[in-house]
Amino acid sequence: MEALVVDSSEEIAWDSFVRSARDATSYHQFRWKTVISKSFGHQCHYLAAVDSRGEWQGVLPLTHLRSKLFGNFMVSLPFVNYGGLLCNNDTAARLLLDRAERLRSSIGASHVELRHLACRLERMPTKQHKVTMILDLADDVETQWRAFNFKLRNHIRKAEKSGLQPAAGHLDLLDGFYEVFAHNMRDLGTPVYAKVFFRNFLEAFPDTTKIFAVYHKRTIIAAGIVSWFRDTLEIPWASSISDYRSLCPNNMLYWDAIRFAIGSGLRKFDFGRSTPHEGTYIFKKQWGALPVQLYWQYLMDDRNNMPDLSPSNPKYRGMIRVWQHLPLALTKVLGPMIVRNIP
Repeated sequence: MEALVVDSSEEIAWDSFVRSARDATSYHQFRWKTVISKSFGHQCHYLAAVDSRGEWQGVLPLTHLRSKLFGNFMVSLPFVNYGGLLCNNDTAARLLLDRAERLRSSIGASHVELRHLACRLERMPTKQHKVTMILDLADDVETQWRAFNFKLRNHIRKAEKSGLQPAAGHLDLLDGFYEVFAHNMRDLGTPVYAKVFFRNFLEAFPDTTKIFAVYHKRTIIAAGIVSWFRDTLEIPWASSISDYRSLCPNNMLYWDAIRFAIGSGLRKFDFGRSTPHEGTYIFKKQWGALPVQLYWQYLMDDRNNMPDLSPSNPKYRGMIRVWQHLPLALTKVLGPMIVRNIP
């Protein structure tokens, strides 16, 4: 068995292996290589373990990020929740890790970050600071509605009684989604992705993505991008305008997406990653979602510490406060240049 660096000519073989692998996520699909390189300009190294019969036994998608401010490192995969090793056996896993370590050393990277849903790699430095919140969906909408508590149902009804209107679309709702997303990211003190990133994602996966939005009169005040893979619908990016929070637009947004998932025959709703017991975690938990531990594991030299590029890092607090007071238009210009190197 050998580990190979593969290019676009192997996309069919790559995705064929991903479709057959039990633990595959949507982010293991080969098209993510195009989305990331096209949106951010990063070099991607897609590694595959192939046995002597030419049969694929494992894959590892890697993206190389390098900047003076945030450092030189690789991630599988940046900007999204999951990635990491996808292998049929331990031999393939070891082979791919060895190849990733040689690659890390050759480019002078401080570490390789592997974003795993399951902790399969023993004795590797591991962070367990995040969970993803998963709701097992009912067979029909009425049963799902009855499973919610009284408070949650009242919030959904309040959004309806306030005259809010849900909508679903695709690229036609991208501009509205981005206005809400950029506004919310500025308020959080977080640089915003360029709109082209979301456009590239939607165009790369036209049959398994949608945008859900909530209108107040003619203005979108909440919106989210959803994607689905196998039996799970995920909402990796969602935001709302805080000025309208009392109208409960987020509740309408998520309920509309849940109804779509049930109507499409999906079995799980992935609310995305959260820090346990913080605000978004509590919001997601009220829907009945349960936490599933995420394991971010690292290949790195013994002399290095595990990285912390999160907003909770004290070294970034001053920058966050400044960002929160910048004009929204300026954050749309500066944000993409900064966030392209924050995984």
